[in-house]
Amino acid sequence: MTFAVALSEAESTADAAAAVAADLAGSLEADPPAAVIFFATAAHSDAMDNLAAILAERLPPEGMLGAAAVSVIAGGRELEETPAVAAWAAPLSGAVPVRLGPALTPEHSPVEDLPPLGDRPRTLLLIADPFSFPADRLLVQLGADHPQVRAIGGLASASPTAGGNRLVLGGEVFDDGAVGLLLESRAELRTVVSQGCRPIGRPYVVTHGERNLIHELGGRPALERLQGIVEGLDASERALVQRGLHVGIVVNEHKLDFDRGDFLVRGVLGLERTSQALAVGDIVETGTTVQFHVRDATTARDDLSGLMSGRCADGALLFTCNGRGRRLFEVPDQDASVVSNAIAPAPVAGMFCAGEIGPVGPRSYLHGFTASVALFGRGAGR
Repeated sequence: MTFAVALSEAESTADAAAAVAADLAGSLEADPPAAVIFFATAAHSDAMDNLAAILAERLPPEGMLGAAAVSVIAGGRELEETPAVAAWAAPLSGAVPVRLGPALTPEHSPVEDLPPLGDRPRTLLLIADPFSFPADRLLVQLGADHPQVRAIGGLASASPTAGGNRLVLGGEVFDDGAVGLLLESRAELRTVVSQGCRPIGRPYVVTHGERNLIHELGGRPALERLQGIVEGLDASERALVQRGLHVGIVVNEHKLDFDRGDFLVRGVLGLERTSQALAVGDIVETGTTVQFHVRDATTARDDLSGLMSGRCADGALLFTCNGRGRRLFEVPDQDASVVSNAIAPAPVAGMFCAGEIGPVGPRSYLHGFTASVALFGRGAGR
């Protein structure tokens, strides 16, 4: 299986497209690649049709997927907010192209627009526009109706306004909805989702929950439990709580002990001092087990490093949050170098996202401040 990655920092879209096409062609065997997936920064957004056309003509792949992003990834490098095109070629034969239109009405189910999913395990590689496509609703419906399908990918991030993002499927360019590839999901594809948090205190059962409000933890007011935990922290950890508190929701209640990967991490949105309830960024039902979490650069780095330790793959795609990179780590290339070094010399490409998609436990979710990795190849996994 032949994977390859190419990068160009040319300001001209035509020059960048020609450069990455030539580099990929030189790295691949004689046959055209089954799939090319490319990511371009905002400097190339207005010429995505030209970029796609040059790649299709020079390579040409069986299928092509692309997106514009605020920053892109190639190998161990993160090109942040600078002209760049990263292109990744992979032997993903049989991948089914997916085009999902924007949500025109609340009643329309995006699952209805998917190709036939069958009963076999599949992976949906998905890139969506954050302004027009209900990615979270799609993932909820997949989890409920098609648990054999997991999803990984992210939300386009090139533009902060509706209509400003660009998505590519085959030779077509879209400014709304979502695009993707439906892949066979066997031993050749594994996923890693690093939410970059660590727990504080101990787990508690939600003894009174109401939609996204936690009223009681372990029979006591939620705010009282939180105050007790914070009082037991040292000064540095209390500072992290003040910068941003999170709650980890256990995804498998049958386990006795909980570790990294057992929690779906969501932000604490606010508190109500009169009722002593906490508002969090997801539905939390009574009987659910939760634990408070904090995040900082060291924790985020260590979490991804730990999850990638011992991994191997022939190629990888990395979807990381646009709030990570230099904004979080204050040094360049942090996530890209961790993934690239772990599976070297396998080629890595990816994008900074306005929301990351990846599985935690039995279903896939839309995340924030997360690094989601798709590992490809017969050796994918540990």
